[in-house]
Amino acid sequence: MREAVGYACARIVERRVENPKTISLVLDQGLGCRPGQFTMVWLPGLDEKPFSISGGDPLQLTIAKVGPFSDALHRLRVGDRLWFRGPFGKGFSTRASRPLLIGGGYGAAPLFYLATGLISEGTRPAEVKVALGARTASDLLFVQRFTSAGTQVLLSTDDATAGRGGVVTAVFEQLLQDGAVPDRVYACGPEKMLEAIGSLCRASGIPGELSFEAYMRCGIGLCGACEMHGGARLVCLDGPVFDV
Repeated sequence: MREAVGYACARIVERRVENPKTISLVLDQGLGCRPGQFTMVWLPGLDEKPFSISGGDPLQLTIAKVGPFSDALHRLRVGDRLWFRGPFGKGFSTRASRPLLIGGGYGAAPLFYLATGLISEGTRPAEVKVALGARTASDLLFVQRFTSAGTQVLLSTDDATAGRGGVVTAVFEQLLQDGAVPDRVYACGPEKMLEAIGSLCRASGIPGELSFEAYMRCGIGLCGACEMHGGARLVCLDGPVFDV
């Protein structure tokens, strides 16, 4: 077993079921981080993986069950321990007065942390628009949390079981058509969604910040596993948030 040098050890103080595939683990300590940064989570004898952060004080991780490591995290209960290091990467800015946050699937989690950061730094909650998309209503994340924070929540599902039918980028397009132009767009979700949002931002002249996911082993730019664009950029160092 590797030595736990450079890791913080925390205990789980709360376990929240967010939807049938996703939980949030709230830990007994904070992490000095910005919305959009990530942390490396380690379970001794199993593996280490990067996770976005859905709350910084106390540290909160929102985890979808997609493989053996996340399945092990889902089995943890209040009082169990896990190890983490970080924070790593470039986070979101919080300089917007009429922001639009666009979350696809699990991308809603780090955007909730961003929304609380925007509001704490002076953005009026009612001026924060949040577009959340998922395959179906049961896959949506953090809808009630965003609503309780006072933000405007716009929903989109592929099967039209909640909100408008279709992809969440169509919400952005509709806002532009209606003249409800944000002064900055923030997005987190699947890569194709992010590419479409980037194109809309460039065509509309709206600054945007997009959070990408990538496979990582080290989190500090040594292994090269998270190279983008032929190695020109590393998600762990240059991102995961990139400017449009």
